[in-house]
Amino acid sequence: MPLSQRIVQVCLFLVAFIALAGGALQLYLGQPTTTPRLDNVHRFMAGVYFSTGLINLWAALTIRRQGTLVYLLAFGVLMAGLGRLLSISQVGLPEPALVWLGYLVPELLLPVVIALAHAATQRQQARIDKR
Repeated sequence: MPLSQRIVQVCLFLVAFIALAGGALQLYLGQPTTTPRLDNVHRFMAGVYFSTGLINLWAALTIRRQGTLVYLLAFGVLMAGLGRLLSISQVGLPEPALVWLGYLVPELLLPVVIALAHAATQRQQARIDKR
């Protein structure tokens, strides 16, 4: 397996772990200090978050067969990070700030690493296929 493909695989496993753990935790905890409507939306989105963890896990396990899906997963992580960034710009940085910045930084960096490494893998594969 090319190094670039291994990088994508490791990043997808990381995203999978974060989404599975975070989604499961938020499904369990909900949004306790809010209205029933917001708790309902929160748990719904936690279910979506958890399911994307499963998709990332599957993509990581089957990385040699993946193409466009990897870019779509990276885009999803980037959009989540941009949503968090928009929230911070609109209503401020939650406390403790370092924890929330610790969430934000990988959400903005991992998609770039995934997309660049996956593109490198596809270029390398195209060169091999031409031979």
